[in-house]
Amino acid sequence: MTGQTLALETHALTRRFGAHSVVGSVDLTVAEGEVYGLLGCNGAGRSTLIKMLTAPLFFAGNAIYPTDVMPPWLRFVAHAAPLSFVVDGLRTLVLAQGAGAGGFGLGADFGALAAGLALLVWVGGWMYPRLIT
Repeated sequence: MTGQTLALETHALTRRFGAHSVVGSVDLTVAEGEVYGLLGCNGAGRSTLIKMLTAPLFFAGNAIYPTDVMPPWLRFVAHAAPLSFVVDGLRTLVLAQGAGAGGFGLGADFGALAAGLALLVWVGGWMYPRLIT
């Protein structure tokens, strides 16, 4: 893929559960703008592969990895990610704490999610007439 911007690239990506290999040595190269589908039987490892590729979103979203120990630039990116507000809001509601681990507060969590939803609805409404013509 010379001259193309890569959106994703893996080399020998593998996931094992004990002695059982669920995802075995996956080499995948996806250029920006390309769309791929995963085909396979039940238990072939499709969902596991997708989870492996999307796990960094959860780490950056404060779901697993605490943002307190991140470098300042990465903490800024993590706090701007919508997932951070979802995780923080859920922690606040479920654990009945004043503010979740992210410390945004429930009002900020719902405000950020509502603003993100409003932006996505506006973009969808703006794009829809252009896509159907």
